[in-house]
Amino acid sequence: MNASAANKNKKTELRSENPDPVDIHVGARLRMRRNLVGLSQEQLGKALGLTFQQIQKYERGINRMGSSRLFQMAQILSVPVAYFFDDIPREGLPQPGFAEEGQADLENAPASGYDVMHRRETLELVRAYYRITDDKQRRKVYELIKSMADEK
Repeated sequence: MNASAANKNKKTELRSENPDPVDIHVGARLRMRRNLVGLSQEQLGKALGLTFQQIQKYERGINRMGSSRLFQMAQILSVPVAYFFDDIPREGLPQPGFAEEGQADLENAPASGYDVMHRRETLELVRAYYRITDDKQRRKVYELIKSMADEK
């Protein structure tokens, strides 16, 4: 076996066949934000100088994003880089370090909140909500939804 083939085998051994859970989460957040701002994979790819197939691979977690690419995505989608790591599921990740110990989970957060945020219905609701230009009307809609959710 030549040196190039040995190096390729070593890289394959380091990275399993399945995408890393963090890459899958970052890709899901990318897809969610892209949809919220109304960009197609092709439009986002064009803005980055990539093909829509490359965007698909990022969104599925198949391709890992480097820090510079993640930074570009954040700028185009008008979010901080940290957005891509928000709500990351804890299972499958390293155990929390000293700083994270003893922190409570969010109160009243739905158990399947991660799944809820990726539904088309949720995305459409958020888009419609932010299309309400009158701040007072938007606040009334917010209060109405909150009051309806509190009814039991």
